[in-house]
Amino acid sequence: MHFDPTVLADYWPLLLQGAWLTIQVSVAAMAIGYAAGIVVALIALMPGWPLRLVTASYVETLRNIPFIILLFVVYYGLPFAGIRLPATLVGTVALALFASAYYAEIVRAAILALPRGQFESARAIGMSPASAMWHVVAPQILRALVPPSTNMTLTMMKESAVLSSITVPELTYQSLVVQGNTFAPFEVFAAVASIYWLIASVIAEASRRLERRVGTAQAESVSRNPIAERYLSLVARRAS
Repeated sequence: MHFDPTVLADYWPLLLQGAWLTIQVSVAAMAIGYAAGIVVALIALMPGWPLRLVTASYVETLRNIPFIILLFVVYYGLPFAGIRLPATLVGTVALALFASAYYAEIVRAAILALPRGQFESARAIGMSPASAMWHVVAPQILRALVPPSTNMTLTMMKESAVLSSITVPELTYQSLVVQGNTFAPFEVFAAVASIYWLIASVIAEASRRLERRVGTAQAESVSRNPIAERYLSLVARRAS
């Protein structure tokens, strides 16, 4: 038994096609999931127990169900309700739902980690709610959001392999096709593991660069906004 590189030479376009679809699905699911997660987190922080109960139920339900079960519920539940969508779209929606619960907790935890009263103090010196959230709250939580969000994005990207079970032609599905045609599982899955590793490494490096840029952008945002600068200078004086 020996490693046969001709398997990869013959089928690399199919694996590349699957890898590209994996990236597309992961990016789309991350964008939709993060947007939904921010909304859920902000609703969870609003006063009133009914809102908190609804968001807590949403988050806990999605976090406590294995992704493959959630995928099957969405995939078979939509036709049961009379809605028929392409498998790739269904998989993207299910992946976004799965990620949104975790992104919501990441955003909520980052906001709650801020010292109490910062939003109210910003409002007290004349900032509008939107301006206070954008210029005071957001810059302080962005750097805290990047590492856990990266971990969740990596997890979500790897979970996208489960979409092969509903015939989404992503990387794992295409690797199964190649393995079935060549009967060379080691060569195929060794190559697929390397591709997943490469995608994950690119995401991790992009995250490190983003974290550095967020820190620079935070300082520039404060220097460009006199109200935010005044607020932070007041906070610094009180702390000293």
